[in-house]
Amino acid sequence: MATTLDLTLLYLFAAVIGVVLCRLMKLPPMLGYLAVGVVIGPNALALAKDSAGVQYLAEFGVVFLMFVIGLEFNLPKLKSMRSLVFGLGFSQVGLTIVATLCGHLALSTFLSYLGHHGGLLGWGINWQSAVALGGALAMSSTAIVVKMMADRLELESEHGRRVIGILLFQDLAVVPLLVLIPALGDSASEMTRTLMLAAIKAAALLGVLLLGGQKVMHWWLNLVARRKSEELFMLNLLLVTLGLSWLTEHFGLSLALGAFVAGMLIAETEYKHQVETDIRPFHDVLLGLFFITIGMKLDWHSLYEQWALVLMLATGPLLFKLGLITTLAKLFGAPTGVALRTGLYLAQAGEFGFVLLSLATAEHLIPRQVESPLLAAMVLSMLGTPLIIMYSNRIVMRVSSTDWLMQSLAMTKIATKAINTEKHVLICGYGRSGQNLARLLEKEKIPYMALDLDPDRVHQAAAAGHHVVFGDATRLQSLVAAGLSRAAAVVVTYPNTPSAKKILHLVHAHASSVPVVVRTIDDSSLDELQGAGATVIVPEAIEGSLMLASQALALVGVPMRRVIRMVQDQRVARYGLLRGYFHGADDDSVDELELQRLLSVTLTADSACIGQTLAASLDQRDTRVAVVSVRRAEGQVVNPEKNLILHVGDTLVLSGRPQDLSRAESLLLKG
Repeated sequence: MATTLDLTLLYLFAAVIGVVLCRLMKLPPMLGYLAVGVVIGPNALALAKDSAGVQYLAEFGVVFLMFVIGLEFNLPKLKSMRSLVFGLGFSQVGLTIVATLCGHLALSTFLSYLGHHGGLLGWGINWQSAVALGGALAMSSTAIVVKMMADRLELESEHGRRVIGILLFQDLAVVPLLVLIPALGDSASEMTRTLMLAAIKAAALLGVLLLGGQKVMHWWLNLVARRKSEELFMLNLLLVTLGLSWLTEHFGLSLALGAFVAGMLIAETEYKHQVETDIRPFHDVLLGLFFITIGMKLDWHSLYEQWALVLMLATGPLLFKLGLITTLAKLFGAPTGVALRTGLYLAQAGEFGFVLLSLATAEHLIPRQVESPLLAAMVLSMLGTPLIIMYSNRIVMRVSSTDWLMQSLAMTKIATKAINTEKHVLICGYGRSGQNLARLLEKEKIPYMALDLDPDRVHQAAAAGHHVVFGDATRLQSLVAAGLSRAAAVVVTYPNTPSAKKILHLVHAHASSVPVVVRTIDDSSLDELQGAGATVIVPEAIEGSLMLASQALALVGVPMRRVIRMVQDQRVARYGLLRGYFHGADDDSVDELELQRLLSVTLTADSACIGQTLAASLDQRDTRVAVVSVRRAEGQVVNPEKNLILHVGDTLVLSGRPQDLSRAESLLLKG
């Protein structure tokens, strides 16, 4: 009999394998969790059973998912997107549920006319089941769609804003659906009483929490943050999230509602971004466990024995949602191409669909024999989503002739503004850095043309007389229309390495003589961007340290001319001596494991390299580290020449990644 530890290790091993495979195939990890759940589940290899303990942990995955969603629901964001969220999003969710209910009633009436009774197709599905199914089918996958749009730099595009608006309302609609579905199993009078009581409880509780809760939450987080303890802040975060979940559950509502409210309260404080970082490991791990349990429920045999039904359940809702969302987006003023892209991105099933389907099954609204083909259909639709999004542009161009015309008009608009401009600076991204650069260029009477994907920013800046147009700098058509071949330089002002590499590739292929300046956060991508053809790379962290050092040197009396020369020498050397940092206790985040670090290694009498040259002791190509400097035992700092003889007490300063530094240290100090 498997112990709790056996099951835990099995789930962890399966999760690791699933995520690694998805990373290799550049797919969302959620698909990996679902796949390994199917493989280890009772209907496949039967390595694990869907135990109550695992289900309980998986529930916390949903709790933390709702908490993260709550963090995104700050009031200013909702207000700015109200027409997309509460107009387009509400219409999509509401009409999907209504259409599912109407379809059920029409089909049931037809079957009854033919003499079939006992529910739809003999499954015992009634109108309450249809409402629950409609709610589940209305959901789309936030995790898959947002990740792929971020990778494709489409979050601020026309269709991207509509997709985000609908996804936000879908996430918000889960809260009342989690209350509604358990009540559907009661009689009509009991259901009405339950829903009215739940509405009163929710209104009272949410009124108290949202009206007075923001001030209390702000005061409490300030109090905890002043203690300057990461452990205390993390414990407090878990206490607040689970405490409010417990409170709403004891009010007869749901755990997820309390977590959602906790996220909304924290979203109004200055600690929002720190909380997002701290909660991410719990959210990802527990949500992954939830998707494994969902995959375990899938009966693999249903794909083989009921393949026609599964295929119908996968393609039917997908085509219906595609048509509905496209039509609604068109009615809300979107061009045909934008509306079709919005529909293609949201046609699949979603993670909250699994949550609602599991709840409906637990409440006996959905028969067990129906759950498996439905789960299989939902998983198939999600597996097909990356392919649909990847080929969405080709699909739209084939279906909508006006989309090609709209894109041509957009390129013509860019070209019209840039047609009389030459020897200009082409600015990719018009955020704060791009705007500051434009102001300096204007002072020097240097022409510029900026491309940006935020329509509001473009509209406001263009109205103010700035030379900025709506366009995607990672597309060749936009760069050519903006006068790439006539430009004096290209500047990538936003710190996104994949996007910068796309731009560098396009510039190198079509205007190789134009220099490119690239902005990055740190020095981790210097070699990668230099290899891609960047002329100048500006790492913010290093530039900040140079400015800090120059100000400090000037304040202690070093002549400004000498300070400027020292800083310039560092830049000319392409930040050679500044690559990396000495690791400390506050440098343990996962994102920093691949950054260059500095390590000081002091040689002892037992070191095998004593009396040898630096080149003979440490092959820098094999160890993948660089020797920044060497400090002699008497205190003198010397250049790390290859023929430098090493002595006892010498300290070598090495630069490289953590694993490479560890290998080099062992090589230097071994006896």
